[in-house]
Amino acid sequence: MRLLSAVSLLLALTLGLAGCSPVTVQDYADNRPRLVPEEFFQGQLTAHGVIKNRGGKVIRYFNADIKAWWEDGIGTLEEDFVFDDGEPERRVWTLTPQDDGSYIGTAGDVVGDGRITLAGNSMFLDYVLRIPYNDDTLDLRIDDRMYLVNPTTLINESTMTKFGIRVGEILLVIEKRGD
Repeated sequence: MRLLSAVSLLLALTLGLAGCSPVTVQDYADNRPRLVPEEFFQGQLTAHGVIKNRGGKVIRYFNADIKAWWEDGIGTLEEDFVFDDGEPERRVWTLTPQDDGSYIGTAGDVVGDGRITLAGNSMFLDYVLRIPYNDDTLDLRIDDRMYLVNPTTLINESTMTKFGIRVGEILLVIEKRGD
């Protein structure tokens, strides 16, 4: 009887751990509408979002105007943010397609290269963002997960971590405007 209980417990733990496997972009491969960066990130876009601390409390709001274009196969996104306290911020992303269908994303405040993978209606971007902190800077790992919900609306959720510990999150909506 003890052996049966031990086997049952082991089976339950194995199934429980299998249910906790990480979500990958490939989990969305069949979802539509299909997200094609060269189509969605083209022309004028706006973004509206919040930044939450590690406890889930909203600590900042922002709006951004984004100008996006592709030239010789390379994408550029000029993002001009304005935060609720009036602070402006600018980030310029360069998106470079890779042979395997992924992209490399770079920006002035991004440490190294960001890796962008796509499947179906989803785009995941993993990178390290250097932010001002007190009189110094702080490097945070950002796990961006974007989902195209219709041809003009993309939902983005980001988890920010430091030393593998979640320190906050960003939620935003990006809307494609008429060109």
